[in-house]
Amino acid sequence: MRGFVLGGTASGVGKTVATLAAIRALDAAGYAVQPAKAGPDFIDPSHHERVAGVPSRTLDIWMQGEEGLRRNYHRGGSDGCDPSSRGTSSPALCVVEGVMGLYDGDGSSTARVAEVLDLPVVLVVDAKAGMESVAATALGFREYAAHAGREIDVAGVIAQRAHGGRHEQGIRDALPEGIAYFGRVPPDPDLEIPDRHLGLHMGEESPLPDEALDAAADHLDAEALADLAREPPRPPERDPRLPTEKRVAVADDAAFAFRYPATLERLRERAEVATFAPTRGDALPDCDAVYLPGGYPELHAPALADSDALDDLADRAAEGLPVLGECGGLMALAETLTTADGDTHEMAGVLPADVRMHDRYQALDHVELRSRGDTLTARAGETRRGHEFHYSSAEVAEDARFAFEVVRGDGIVDGMDGLTEHRTLGTYAHVHPESGGFDSFLEAI
Repeated sequence: MRGFVLGGTASGVGKTVATLAAIRALDAAGYAVQPAKAGPDFIDPSHHERVAGVPSRTLDIWMQGEEGLRRNYHRGGSDGCDPSSRGTSSPALCVVEGVMGLYDGDGSSTARVAEVLDLPVVLVVDAKAGMESVAATALGFREYAAHAGREIDVAGVIAQRAHGGRHEQGIRDALPEGIAYFGRVPPDPDLEIPDRHLGLHMGEESPLPDEALDAAADHLDAEALADLAREPPRPPERDPRLPTEKRVAVADDAAFAFRYPATLERLRERAEVATFAPTRGDALPDCDAVYLPGGYPELHAPALADSDALDDLADRAAEGLPVLGECGGLMALAETLTTADGDTHEMAGVLPADVRMHDRYQALDHVELRSRGDTLTARAGETRRGHEFHYSSAEVAEDARFAFEVVRGDGIVDGMDGLTEHRTLGTYAHVHPESGGFDSFLEAI
């Protein structure tokens, strides 16, 4: 699967809209498109999936390692995006949306992802108040790679918020040789995605109008983008693991929407997966373990407080059912959840903690956790890498027990994470299956 990276000059420059327009343009040109996202984000990929029709891959070196990142990329081409199923014989193309500015991020920058995959970069530049300056910016980003001793191929630009006519021609004329012009995204209020805490609205909540996306796609050169794309080197395959013959219940609704496609793939490779929607009144399925992903439990707290599934989960957890809750899952497993408006709701009550939402984020970082003993996702002394981004804090009981010491990041409290009770583990860290955490979870069952 050939691909290219859409990197930005900075956060907020319009990478997501440019990515969605590129997906639409390539699709209209007859290509099967596999979207991907550099960094650990869950929200931008939800917009990718809505437009491309297939789940977006997560590409994060900190969480996956270089070989794991390459495996996850290529798996999108082999399992996720089958051109024949999309009615085309053209090979699949991967469009990778970057994170922050091209060179920003110490754990896994867009530039490092492009380097590891050996993919060319198309720079998204805000052109609303510039012409020659767009060219100067692109040239600076290209030359900085050599200055820093990096193998980054900044091959061209997409001019974000650029008008046509003289404005567009001025950008074209100013670009130096070796930096191509791949088109523009015109200024359009319909191409603005609302945001809130944790980032943009999810793709199904606030989708961009099809007409606006089509109009933007019309201004991109799909064939030039396709010609630019190239295929990364293939990594060695991961050692296969035996099926467990277990059944894992996975929460799947608006309150628990933050999970990586690779996580469900790995669980399904080794176990039967049964999904359920606590906020829509689903009962807890018959199962051998439960996984509660992250999401927005604070926006659905009344429905969760009334959920029979959470009541059943509390009873089963007390009997020793293995339960893993990540971030939003941790919040739902707590005793109470207090929203930013001050409303307190009863949660499952499995973990000895009261969770409160805040107006500012409480943690945002790549994390590394070291296990203090054998637990659901790691053996004693093993480390797990992931990320945390949350606006909540947890006040825990004095006798609370923790599974992990925090090597990097904030954790739950006092350098600890992995609140544990019975065989339930709640953590603020989201981990990718390449970390080994979900294999450990299945084997612990």
